[in-house]
Amino acid sequence: MALAAPDLSGSTAFITGTTRGIGKRIALALADHGCDVVSTGKTTDDDDTELEGSIEQTAREVRERGAEALALELNLRDEDRVEAVVEEAIDHFGEIDIVINNASAIQLANVADLPADRFDLLTDVNVRGSHLVAHAFADHLAEQDGAWLLSNSPPVVTDRSPGKAPYAWSKLGMSFIALSLAEELSADDVGCNTFWPVTTIDTRATRYFGLGTEDDWRSPEIVSNAVLEILARDPAECTGNSFYDEELLREAGVDDFSEYNLTDGDPAPMSARMFDTEFEREE
Repeated sequence: MALAAPDLSGSTAFITGTTRGIGKRIALALADHGCDVVSTGKTTDDDDTELEGSIEQTAREVRERGAEALALELNLRDEDRVEAVVEEAIDHFGEIDIVINNASAIQLANVADLPADRFDLLTDVNVRGSHLVAHAFADHLAEQDGAWLLSNSPPVVTDRSPGKAPYAWSKLGMSFIALSLAEELSADDVGCNTFWPVTTIDTRATRYFGLGTEDDWRSPEIVSNAVLEILARDPAECTGNSFYDEELLREAGVDDFSEYNLTDGDPAPMSARMFDTEFEREE
């Protein structure tokens, strides 16, 4: 098995939601390949919280890998703050050529059980937040010599999602933004794609909301490896796609995913089936 090892030296990635989980793992994986990182999120070193991780901690770990890092507090619901953080990131590094919309809010509930303020949270953080980041970066990315905008969101394969419709609406909206940008920025060689795990990933949210057990989870490394597989491609040719992590890694020659599993066994495709009830793994 030879996973992609793209040379990202000279590149800078702006990643939302890097304090822990998938976002942090992506930030560190990119740093391992020479990429500088803008670490963003709401949790800072100054917060009095029991949560592990902060944007500064991720930035420190990026620097330990030899890359440069900038930690910027970011609330995706605050339009002015999004614009200010994007401007500061560009001013600091000069160029940003990888943007990853990873941050997300989650709450699985029936329509009848989800109050308006929680619906607003899902919409504001997920689809609106992704739009704000993409809007702020679109012209800048178009000026780069091959750039990327990636979204941690699922393929758009359904028109309903009972039991989790508001969450599904917001996550599918993230994909709409990225895939629409693939067309809007096609002449500028910006690779706009989505990536999504087949299985549930071990994150704080997964544990907090009780989305299965450790038998059902894989480590965030499977997602970061999938992102590296995307970034090893030509953005002018690789755009407008919705990728599953397993499918990307199978193409790379992976046929044994046990190293990503938390326990023995083969986790079911719970994450893929969250939005595609008929999803089946490739044989």
